[in-house]
Amino acid sequence: MATKTKKADIPRYELRDFRHVHRVPGEGVDFGCNLLDRSRFVTGFELYSRSGLVESVGPLRSAFYRISVTVSGELDMQIGLEHYRHRPRTLAFTFPEQIFFKNNISADASGYYILFQEGFLDELLPAARLPEEFPFLSRTSPPLFQVSEEELAAIVALCLKMDEEIRQDRPGRVRALQLYLYLVLLEAKRSYLRQELDKPVSVAAGPALAGRFQKLVGTHFLTTRTVAGYAALLAVSPNHLNKVVKEVTGKTASESISEMLVQEAKSLLRYTDNSVAEIAYTLEFSDPASFNRFFKAGTGETPLAWRNRYVGA
Repeated sequence: MATKTKKADIPRYELRDFRHVHRVPGEGVDFGCNLLDRSRFVTGFELYSRSGLVESVGPLRSAFYRISVTVSGELDMQIGLEHYRHRPRTLAFTFPEQIFFKNNISADASGYYILFQEGFLDELLPAARLPEEFPFLSRTSPPLFQVSEEELAAIVALCLKMDEEIRQDRPGRVRALQLYLYLVLLEAKRSYLRQELDKPVSVAAGPALAGRFQKLVGTHFLTTRTVAGYAALLAVSPNHLNKVVKEVTGKTASESISEMLVQEAKSLLRYTDNSVAEIAYTLEFSDPASFNRFFKAGTGETPLAWRNRYVGA
């Protein structure tokens, strides 16, 4: 009898192992990599339309970049502690190691998304320079923005050209995909600069501090779990940090840290075979009972009930 392979402790997906997480098998249109045999994939690059996308993706961590192009409809996206709403003509970007979650996808949602590994564009632009050349791929810039109808049409046309290259085995296919991807990023950058999204935004000290805190929590929540730890990183007092975060977000700093831990717990419950007890110790709770109390306080249900609701008993 075949032995069931246990999934990894921390769900961090490589591109080659990701399709089953975000696609409904055998459903959706014949576009990009959706119905393509794995033997014909281009290493480090995948393209899909929204047709055939599962109802929700994440929370999870991946080892590659994503570009989402929303043509119509709406959906919710969360990166770390920050919440965003996709609307028509929205471009969104996430990069390796971010905790990412998509849900509430409207019935009329349509669009495309591109997944690529860090080194895929190395022959054109080294991976280390991607955030410098395209600032929306860095942690300090807005990860999504809307474009004009003309800019959207140009990006969609490039997606269609990439689809053509993917599904035909013509000479130079990999280089063509690299060039088209670079052009998608370039079109996005032109819109980004046209809207002056690269300019520093003058904001009150409170919102700026709360924003920096949320970004830090999204990066360090597994190793730094106290308000004092983040206050030290931000060079402010714990009391001041708590006061500002509460005023800006409606949640205390401690509640924000707990929210990120709940996201990680949901990811482990949904995408691994680990028992609730194993997850409790992975997240460094003293015992499973403490983890159960923590999770129920944050979600209103036990870890096992949440898992059963999403992945079945």
